[in-house]
Amino acid sequence: MAYRHCPQCAQPLHERVEGEASRLACPDTTCGFVHWDNPVPVVAAIVEHEGRIILARNKAWPAPFYALITGFLEKTDPSPAEAVMREVKEELNLDAQAAHFIGHYRFERQNQIILAYHVPATGTVTLGDELADYKSIEPAKARYWPVATGLALRDWLISRGHEPQALDMTPKG
Repeated sequence: MAYRHCPQCAQPLHERVEGEASRLACPDTTCGFVHWDNPVPVVAAIVEHEGRIILARNKAWPAPFYALITGFLEKTDPSPAEAVMREVKEELNLDAQAAHFIGHYRFERQNQIILAYHVPATGTVTLGDELADYKSIEPAKARYWPVATGLALRDWLISRGHEPQALDMTPKG
């Protein structure tokens, strides 16, 4: 959230150094509000279904971009592993058999920390409301995008003995 005024006392916020970084803070020392701008936790799933990887395209994304299944870690989720299995069910209607932690990745553009998992799943793919399309790819043919969830895909592919290639992200034109 982009703050311009203090949410506690409504004074205009000013930049100051707090915790070794420049942050927006209330100038009223009795108020004490500091906007720490901590990253939002997001879970991501490399869904393995019938020996292939499922990539999906969100309805809000331009074609032809596909990515991993992702979702916010909800305060009611018992754990990130259970959150990622919930997301696989919500977005693909697949039954997660397990959630194996791959790693955590920064996604600075969205101020998120991605907690990535490999999720073997069974069932028939049925797209949830947020998704426009999906594709199923052989792991040996998968390419990764060089940021956040793409780096998780790269790391998982390497752990499986593959030598993944990066997608060309150079703007056309």
